[in-house]
Amino acid sequence: MSVAPDRAVRQLHHDAGERPMIVIWETTRACQLVCRHCRADAQQRAHPDQLDTDQGKALLEEIAGFGKPYPIVVLTGGDPFERPDLPDLVRYGASLGLHMALSPSVTPKMTPETLQVFRECGVHAISLSLDGARAEVHDGFRGVPGVFDATVHAAQWCRDLGYRLQINSTVTRDTVEELPDLLRTVVGLGASLWSVFFLVPTGRGSALQALSAAEAEDVLHWLHDVSDLIAVKTTEAPHYRRVAIQRARMQAAAASGAPAAVVHGELYRTLRAGVADLLDDPGLARRTPRKPIDVNSGRGFAFISHTGHVYPSGFFPEHCGNVKETPFREIYRTNPLLVSLRHPEQFHGKCGVCEFNEVCGGSRSHAYAVTGDILGSDPTCSYQPAAVTVTARPGHAVS
Repeated sequence: MSVAPDRAVRQLHHDAGERPMIVIWETTRACQLVCRHCRADAQQRAHPDQLDTDQGKALLEEIAGFGKPYPIVVLTGGDPFERPDLPDLVRYGASLGLHMALSPSVTPKMTPETLQVFRECGVHAISLSLDGARAEVHDGFRGVPGVFDATVHAAQWCRDLGYRLQINSTVTRDTVEELPDLLRTVVGLGASLWSVFFLVPTGRGSALQALSAAEAEDVLHWLHDVSDLIAVKTTEAPHYRRVAIQRARMQAAAASGAPAAVVHGELYRTLRAGVADLLDDPGLARRTPRKPIDVNSGRGFAFISHTGHVYPSGFFPEHCGNVKETPFREIYRTNPLLVSLRHPEQFHGKCGVCEFNEVCGGSRSHAYAVTGDILGSDPTCSYQPAAVTVTARPGHAVS
């Protein structure tokens, strides 16, 4: 399916500096799982300083105060099901007109009855995590046996209740070759969206191996290949938007007889071979690929911790203010760090001069985790901007 290069990425229809598109609220750190990749140090009990019910409702009022189009609110954790007041919070948010979504852990607290309660409270979308196509891989990742089978059951319950189901999968060097089989599993579960998280080496995830820039590039191109089988989004890999534009340009060039310009690596060929039967099956239903949207950390996206700290993303360790002390809208619109993230032309290194920086900007979390500079170049991107070869001088290389 051909896409015009200038339409390969969706643009926000409002100023990302005025209102976010997505707000993630970490309602609690309490969680019964011990996931190996988690950015957070989950605990068995709620932190005594986490936002209480009244503070949570005040936060939801603040978010609704941005006006239409209202931000999407994702309640996550830890495990949001660990909060007894969660139905009340969801119901209140929905009454304000907010689109409420949940990202719970799959534990014994997740039952068909619980899911029915939240459906009636106003939740329309749920995301579940699945990091491997086999129980031994996923259960090993999550630190608890039986979670893979429980997730498969939970996905069916979500479908039966009419939820829009998103599956989140974290990709590391140890699990990347699971992706073809994982794709089949995700499609088989009837998910509406597959969100592939590119590991940020922070929290417990610092003990795992992230993909190299070349490996990430291969995965992004493979995800583009399969995006007509299931809607795909990437987390902490905004250069998927650059790939979407490049691939649209390639298709346009191929239509005029020009040769392909992208050279793929061995990992891409391995992943592609793993789904060759799907890609070559003319009888398999195809969908119009979901266009990625130009939202990035602090630029259309914000994360609020269980204690009220506001961050550009959940993987960044330094907060920009606290909603207990300063209204969230004021923090989002005026905090100097958040404002700086909306000016990718001022980023350091190659991200600052990249011709794709307005639609990409690189993963700010990867930049900080690896280099200590949140405005630095994304080390997981292998692309070399045209301006690098023009502006680099001996002793002044742009990296």
